[in-house]
Amino acid sequence: MKNATKTSSKKLVLNACTLALGAASAVAHAADKPNILVIFGDDVGYWNLSTYNQGMMAYNTPNIDSIAKEGAKFTNFYAQQSSTAGRSAFITGQMPKRTGLSKVGLPGAPEGISEKDPTIATMLKQMGYATGQFGK
Repeated sequence: MKNATKTSSKKLVLNACTLALGAASAVAHAADKPNILVIFGDDVGYWNLSTYNQGMMAYNTPNIDSIAKEGAKFTNFYAQQSSTAGRSAFITGQMPKRTGLSKVGLPGAPEGISEKDPTIATMLKQMGYATGQFGK
């Protein structure tokens, strides 16, 4: 009976150590990957964010300003003429002419992203990221 208890205790300790090492490895691996946050807004101009307008406009966006201060701030970019075109270009890395999504799309339209096309989400998932989209 003592041997069975000793063996159970050793197994418990071994399992706990294995679990702890696995968790530590996952945390270390997660630290190697930077967090990625994209805020995608419709009809937002360069000067609508206080991080860019330096107080010259009446807009005040302190949360976005904080993210810009602690992360990356883009100063060289372009935008598409519609939200549909912009989103499809960002999600796929393809020009809207290729996806056919150059203007606001209609439900059931034949144009759109092909199931074969990789998206930023599928590429990031292959790298171990969890992805999500919130809003529209």
